[in-house]
Amino acid sequence: MKTETKLLIADDWDDYALLDSGHLKKLERFGSQTVIRPDPQAFWEPARPVDTWKADAAFLSKNDDEDGGGNWETLSPRAAEDWPMRWNGLTFTARRTAFRHMGVFQEHSVHWRFAQEQIRAAKRPVKVLNLFGYTGMMSLACAAAGAEVTHLDASPKSNGYGKDNQALSGLSDRTIRWIADDAMKFVAREIRRENRYDAIVLDPPKFGRGPKNETWRFEQDLPELLDNIKELLVEKPLFVIATAYAVRLSYLALSQTLGDRLASFGGIMEQGEMALPQQGSSRLLPTALYARWRTS
Repeated sequence: MKTETKLLIADDWDDYALLDSGHLKKLERFGSQTVIRPDPQAFWEPARPVDTWKADAAFLSKNDDEDGGGNWETLSPRAAEDWPMRWNGLTFTARRTAFRHMGVFQEHSVHWRFAQEQIRAAKRPVKVLNLFGYTGMMSLACAAAGAEVTHLDASPKSNGYGKDNQALSGLSDRTIRWIADDAMKFVAREIRRENRYDAIVLDPPKFGRGPKNETWRFEQDLPELLDNIKELLVEKPLFVIATAYAVRLSYLALSQTLGDRLASFGGIMEQGEMALPQQGSSRLLPTALYARWRTS
């Protein structure tokens, strides 16, 4: 298996911009709204003093945990609870959530585009399994490219938002199965059913709970999940994408762990970090680790 190390920069947005960052904060534009959020990696000096940043809302964190709770402070009368955004022909709703998230992980556009290219180049029917799928942007991207998608997330609310995004994007005629379930249990059942997929995407959290209070711990459960992922792949799969946030892990560890499971397929393993470009600057804000395997 060939290995390539790449920095993936999400620079293909019109409706999103990282306007400034520093002093453990970031100033971002999501469509019509500008927000200030904490960021534990932004140690550097901002381009402009943080106290001069103008935004519609700011997230006030209760602790330093990247997934910790907090509350939003409204800073402008034009602040909205939710609003439309677009990417590459897809339309979705952005929103301010209790855990500082915005209804989209914009850095993942590097994987949405990659998946679309792989699906279109395959020139055959493609089945994609999207685990920990959140509000469904990867699922929409794959469906728009012609794939049949199974989207799984433990949160019925996130799946509901995903269904709404599917309708907003004009993809109601495309096949997307929206499933609320525990990832480990679902994958085990799919193996017993002998269901197979051409491509699998997984974006697991550091810690999570299933719909029946099942627990997910990244370092403890990822190896078993990857063992089972291999069993779900067709004889000649297209790609597997794995990302990791807020864990004490190197991209080398993620890549080599995934590579162990996929070695028999040959192909190419890409590994590295994902980042957001700062507007008007050469600065990059690191966001996540990734390992991405493809056939060729």
